[in-house]
Amino acid sequence: MQIGIFGVGDVANDPVTGTAATEGGRIKAVVEYAQRAEEVGLDVFAIGEHHNPPFMPSSPTTLLGYVAARTSRIQLSTSTTLITTNDPVKIAEDYAMLQHLADGRVDLMMGRGNTGPVYPWFGKDIRDGIGLAVENYALLRRLWREDVVDWEGKFRTPLQGFTATPRPLDGVPPFVWHGSIRSTEIAEQAAFYGDGFFHNNLFWPKRHVRQMVGLYRRRFEHYGHGAADQAYVGLAAQLFVRKNSQDAIRDFRPYYDGSAAYGGGPSLEETSRDTALLVGSPEQIIERVLEFREYADGDYQRQLFNVDGIGIPHRTVLEQIDQLGEIAQVLRKEFAVGRPAHVPDAPTHQSLKASAEVR
Repeated sequence: MQIGIFGVGDVANDPVTGTAATEGGRIKAVVEYAQRAEEVGLDVFAIGEHHNPPFMPSSPTTLLGYVAARTSRIQLSTSTTLITTNDPVKIAEDYAMLQHLADGRVDLMMGRGNTGPVYPWFGKDIRDGIGLAVENYALLRRLWREDVVDWEGKFRTPLQGFTATPRPLDGVPPFVWHGSIRSTEIAEQAAFYGDGFFHNNLFWPKRHVRQMVGLYRRRFEHYGHGAADQAYVGLAAQLFVRKNSQDAIRDFRPYYDGSAAYGGGPSLEETSRDTALLVGSPEQIIERVLEFREYADGDYQRQLFNVDGIGIPHRTVLEQIDQLGEIAQVLRKEFAVGRPAHVPDAPTHQSLKASAEVR
């Protein structure tokens, strides 16, 4: 089980102190969170991609390249790479470059994004979202796996005799997770290629998450990649932890109520009950996360937590990461209990390289 943190890079003022956030401050803070995550023994750091205020991570490969130079062990990933509005040629080259710089500590999560205006900003039509995701990813896979590509499709100019550079490290492309909340076509795409499926289940009840993950697992088996319980599943959660639950609820409530994502909707208690919002003591967090095997329809490979954003102070975020480091030690041991031997770990560059050498 890989356990780590992810962020979307929102720039939000602190609703308690009124302290104003800045883009530069958030960028440097996120780098520090990645470093602290490695220090406390977490496995993964992921950052999203946005091209509109109030978000700052418009260039995740730049940020992750900087993080790569300041870390040595932690896996670097994205919590969204926009497969719809980015040119697959640029994705192929950018992430191969990052792969070399990070000595293989790179994977990425493909997604369509949830900001409608981004499509025309990059010359695309949101009504083509699924078609773009399917076609662009098919091209990306070829660019990583074939030295010379001839290609023609619907959404971009043809390629003739094209070679993406640099080539993937050791000839092994980064592993890809497909992130989706409700698009069955994306779950199908992940299953078709034998890739990972990551359900960002922050705002969704267990029943919906299990339906989506179950669909992916069944189709993964249908396409001959292994048994359904061998499919690669990742889940998300929002985390806020204190030594006792009363303090956690009290301290988190103003950030919840003031959040553009949470505020104005169901209460903190309702959302905590029905979704993957985890607010409580370490013991409560551990108990809730272990129940996520019901969301995942079995054992799964990656659990990421959002601990920053919505105006939470820098010092508090660092405290959350420290607490998560301790929680992760318990979770790994508990998740290992009864885990079938045939259920694989999350792929890494070394495991993918070893598999390629065997073939």
